[in-house]
Amino acid sequence: MSRMSTESARIALNGPTMGTRWSALFHAEPGFDPAPVQAALQTAVDEVDAQMSTWKPDSDLMRINAAPVGDRVAVPERLRHVLRLGLEIGRASNGAFDIGMGDAVTAWGFGPEAAAPDGIRAAMAAPRRSAHEILEIDGDHLRKAAPIALDLNGIAKGYGVDRLAETLRDHGIAAALVGIDGEMRALGLRPDGEAWTIAVEAPDAKRRTPYSILALQDASVATSGDYRHWVDVQGRRLSHTMDPRRGAPLIASPASVTVVARSCAEADAWATALMVLGPERGAALARQRRLDALFLMRDSDGSIRGVGVGRIFSEEPAAIASAERR
Repeated sequence: MSRMSTESARIALNGPTMGTRWSALFHAEPGFDPAPVQAALQTAVDEVDAQMSTWKPDSDLMRINAAPVGDRVAVPERLRHVLRLGLEIGRASNGAFDIGMGDAVTAWGFGPEAAAPDGIRAAMAAPRRSAHEILEIDGDHLRKAAPIALDLNGIAKGYGVDRLAETLRDHGIAAALVGIDGEMRALGLRPDGEAWTIAVEAPDAKRRTPYSILALQDASVATSGDYRHWVDVQGRRLSHTMDPRRGAPLIASPASVTVVARSCAEADAWATALMVLGPERGAALARQRRLDALFLMRDSDGSIRGVGVGRIFSEEPAAIASAERR
């Protein structure tokens, strides 16, 4: 065991962001002052929230939403990066991941306003074109070719996790575990030389229990599921994940999809895309894109069945799996 592993101090930091909390866990020499790192981490996620929130009327994203069709709108660099990635994954998933679902998200009550029947009818009746068909990014400006309401809830938290990791690296911290609301990224190894362990949660709305355990090194993991955020409509529970074809919540979907990827933003967006596509089309696309994904399905008897794709999950989904930067 290394000297660092026996004499290092465990540092656990956290703070508020995006309606939940961020966390960072790492080890440092005794006497290390965590205050500057805490402040830098909070600044990093505050910047993401200020640029990408649909809950802040003055965010850069909402400024884009309010801009007239055809106008060139200046976009900050970090928001521009996330928009480009969202459009890229939108194209690659044939629109299953769509950052242009803001009207439906708001109408169904998953934004800052309560569900509105008129808004629901309008969202479901509206002709749908994917965001990658409507948005044009030219340099540091963006232009909308048609009306669209952008929403980055399927990627912004993942990107926030990536910013936490980048901020720690900027402070010389090369080994850590960071996360926001279950989206996690592992840097390096623990002081004992082992990978960081992360639970894949069982899709149970009543309690938090692990379905399997991942051991991650320099990799990210994100889960999209139907068991944490939902609305009840006529006695039926509907997930917060939107079906871009209908402008409404998914009717039939896996209980959850977990994706391991290099960046947490990628894992976050792909987990949503595969949730929309379902276990058959989603698994086929995951294989084509060489993604590591775990689909958890509810069988008729209430039991949970795992369908794994990729090097990590395909052999034994309920066991420990390792991921390295690819």
